[in-house]
Amino acid sequence: MKPKHLHSIITGIAAIIVTAACNPNDAADDATVVADGSTAAVQPASSQPVSLPRTPSPAGARVFFITPGDGDTVPNPITLEFGIEGMSVVAAGISAAHSGHHHLLVDTDMPDLNLPIPADANHIHFGDASTSTELTLAPGPHTLRLLLADHLHMPHDPPVVSDPITITVQ
Repeated sequence: MKPKHLHSIITGIAAIIVTAACNPNDAADDATVVADGSTAAVQPASSQPVSLPRTPSPAGARVFFITPGDGDTVPNPITLEFGIEGMSVVAAGISAAHSGHHHLLVDTDMPDLNLPIPADANHIHFGDASTSTELTLAPGPHTLRLLLADHLHMPHDPPVVSDPITITVQ
């Protein structure tokens, strides 16, 4: 098998795994397009998650909240601004050295760092390379954290993660 074809097949398999991990409701499709354009039946997911390699992050890289600040009381919708140092923000799917895209963790623990970050109400993806958003949360206290991920939604090694902040929504 030619190396170019092998790379295409591996990339296709990784995309399928990431799609299933990020969109669990879509994993039940009957067929999927493989990198060479053919279709293949989707096999039921095993009970063991598949771990993918993690992209290295440079020393000193960090993400943080510009706004709101830790301890702030804020009205809905909440304006969030994300900061980054030592790396650049690129859209999901773009593989570039020392880059990634933001994920906002809302009222949840850190995800498994050896798997793509899930996509749900507690793990909000900014694959379009956004560095700000407006978000509506229920009134009361909330904990927020940023986690940068690579082109496949995998956390970097070591992870580039913010300190958690706690806000109170009015």
